[in-house]
Amino acid sequence: MPFYTADKRCIRVKIMTYAVITFSPVQGFIEKSRKLRDLYGASIILSYLSQQLVEAAKTYQLEIISPGLVNVAQGMPNRILIKGDFSQHPIEAWVPNTLLGAWKAILSECKQWIEHNIPEHSPDFFYHWHRDWEMWGTHTWEIFWGSGNSIPEAMEDLETRKLSRNWTGINWIGESSSLTGIDAIAWPGLGSGSRNPKTLKHSDENAKIESFYAQLATVLETPSRSISGEDEQLVEGKFLDPHERLSIPELVKRLITRYEIRRSFEQIPALKRFTDLERKPDPEQNHSGQWTGWFMGDGDKVGKKLKEIADQSGDHGLQSFSKSMRTWGRDFMQKFPSDLGRVIYAGGDDFLGVIYSKNPNQPIPPQRALKWLMELNNEWKTHKQEITLSVGFVWAGHSVPQRDVLQHCREAEKQAKSLGRDRVTLRIVFNSGQSVQWTCPWEHLSLLNQYRDRNGGQNWSQVYSDLAQLKARHSIEPKSKNPDYKLALALMNIYFQNSGEMILKNQQKLVGNTSPTSLLQWIENLILVGWQLCSSVEP
Repeated sequence: MPFYTADKRCIRVKIMTYAVITFSPVQGFIEKSRKLRDLYGASIILSYLSQQLVEAAKTYQLEIISPGLVNVAQGMPNRILIKGDFSQHPIEAWVPNTLLGAWKAILSECKQWIEHNIPEHSPDFFYHWHRDWEMWGTHTWEIFWGSGNSIPEAMEDLETRKLSRNWTGINWIGESSSLTGIDAIAWPGLGSGSRNPKTLKHSDENAKIESFYAQLATVLETPSRSISGEDEQLVEGKFLDPHERLSIPELVKRLITRYEIRRSFEQIPALKRFTDLERKPDPEQNHSGQWTGWFMGDGDKVGKKLKEIADQSGDHGLQSFSKSMRTWGRDFMQKFPSDLGRVIYAGGDDFLGVIYSKNPNQPIPPQRALKWLMELNNEWKTHKQEITLSVGFVWAGHSVPQRDVLQHCREAEKQAKSLGRDRVTLRIVFNSGQSVQWTCPWEHLSLLNQYRDRNGGQNWSQVYSDLAQLKARHSIEPKSKNPDYKLALALMNIYFQNSGEMILKNQQKLVGNTSPTSLLQWIENLILVGWQLCSSVEP
């Protein structure tokens, strides 16, 4: 912009401003995943899209303030803070083109791979789905950005812009069928204009869909090969069951984990040998299904912390903070025991992972999962940043759908935050869909280790039986008008090394409020969750 000096000379001054860029839906894109491979593929795609925005900003000589470690694509956060002169390269000119261009390239690669490996071969087998892929390419993401002359101003502008939708819905063909709607089954006949509901024979169409997925499953079972060095096979696990039916985005999440497709894109992280999660019973392999642990964590009040750093330390402080958190996320993924499960993503201040056994005949014991969880907060503190951690941990039965498990994780994490943050919520989800949960600050999670039965051992059946007897006699009734918590505290003294007085004294911190009802419910949930996770009894 022009600036006039006292002697009327005109000087053009470069305005340095800030911009924050993000896109959505992120959580929905991740959580709408049927299998562990889909979940991992969703994380890969999101990290790649963010990486492409960072790379585009660098080409325009814009300074990347956050995220740190811009050369590490894995776990790249979807909120990007940049600084520079946007008069020459307006945000609205390159951000949508960059993100949508990267997404459309992924879709195109997956679509072409399918059509190449399963070519059209008869009048009944033509690909009519081109429009549907184009619509997904254009209408999957909402893109938002905010700008200002300071970082807080840019963040506030972003939140204001997010209040209005940046979205165009897809008007498919006017029905919500699983064969034509937004979640339609992806198959060559998708989008065919010859589909007349009056004359359509669903049995014929279902037979064609079944044939397509049988062919696709067969092709995907062929091991992918490396083109670097020797031509060695990369065993990446099973991709598709012939009985599965996927939508276009679900299919893309699955295929992006395929080596031949990943190698077409720079910055997509390498995927080591992938063993998918077998949760449900399989009579052929002689296993009855396995319980699994899912953990979702998020730093507390990170937005407030970023504003404080911006005010006190400016750009350099934010860059240092982001680099420390991303370094922690990278190291966390690398150090996670391979025999314990897998970290899906760790973007720095948020992460998601699953505890499971690659051998379903030897599932991970809940005691081992709990032992790892008890060490998590100390691991979190190694980044040495002054933010606490809230985590939702779900121990789920084999029949609970993965999408439901992820929703339980999200709810458990929110519960931990709503009760005061800096704590963990443990939720047991049974195959029936029912659940029980217990929330406590990290420093008191060790209460579960303090349990001793009347013989000095760790037979949780004793305290579980005593609790059931007291409830049956209406001696412990959390939902009564004036509940008496003395017997519940006596249980804590008998079985948890005289912790009753400590619990009563610190009730506000432990429980989240001071009501007798909440205290009784907290103690009851402690015993129920402990009995499921710490005893040898099968849930």
